[in-house]
Amino acid sequence: MSNALPLPHNLRAVPRISSAQSSSALDTDEFFAHQPSPRSSLPGPTPLLENLTRCVIEVLAGARDLEQISRWVTDDVYRHLLKRVVLSARARQAKGRAPARPTFSIGSISQFEPRDGVVEAVVIVRGRARVRAVAIRLEGLDSRWRATAINVL
Repeated sequence: MSNALPLPHNLRAVPRISSAQSSSALDTDEFFAHQPSPRSSLPGPTPLLENLTRCVIEVLAGARDLEQISRWVTDDVYRHLLKRVVLSARARQAKGRAPARPTFSIGSISQFEPRDGVVEAVVIVRGRARVRAVAIRLEGLDSRWRATAINVL
């Protein structure tokens, strides 16, 4: 005689799923990954482009911490910028220079929308010694803009 209690009738016929079947039966990215947002549900990208450009230039100069822009960039962009920050810090250290807030102004911004919810832009940055271009790709994810690519030229 067994001490186990009988299962209710609605739990008796629950099918068992192996671990191999469960990974193919449920795609977690479908539910937990960033969801694309249409352009109509997103704010204008221009203020973010200006502020993100300003922050990236300051991060590379060592005047701002990279963590401050982490919420606006994807993990891949964060890792890319982290490599650039380390290289910039080594170059400053080799020359004996301390981090300093750079003096620059934001010039023209050229924006393109290759598809709904995606903005690709080039922001011109004018400094004392040179003019640089910052290429940024913004994608609407979870009802807000996130930078999926940033390149400082």
